[in-house]
Amino acid sequence: QLQLVESGGGLVQPGGSLRLSCAASGSTEDYYAVGWFRQAPGKEREGVSCIGNSNTSTFYEEPVKGRFTISRDNAKNTVYLHMNSLKPEDTAVYYCAAIMLDSVLTYCAGYTKNQYDFWGKGALVNVSS
Repeated sequence: QLQLVESGGGLVQPGGSLRLSCAASGSTEDYYAVGWFRQAPGKEREGVSCIGNSNTSTFYEEPVKGRFTISRDNAKNTVYLHMNSLKPEDTAVYYCAAIMLDSVLTYCAGYTKNQYDFWGKGALVNVSS
């Protein structure tokens, strides 16, 4: 059982940077992967990035590859999404989600949004001049 809270959203100009945080509480002693998703008005929620139980296993969707970096600090039970070179099309509500894993070796790539067990309430990122 996990509770997730996103923070760090806001208004940023194109080309700027922003760091989102996803703080987890509850059963943080169990293995879990974290995914970042985003949803723009009128569009379906889409995957952005995910990370396994450690920083050694990460995945990025093509639109953000090379611009976003996902990481986690297990001591703080927090996952981060550092976003660089932001574009107006990055504007969306960003959600973090967690999926419980059976093994620490399980890689997060391949899990769909419908498979994630717990979700935060979202943080708005508005990229606009």
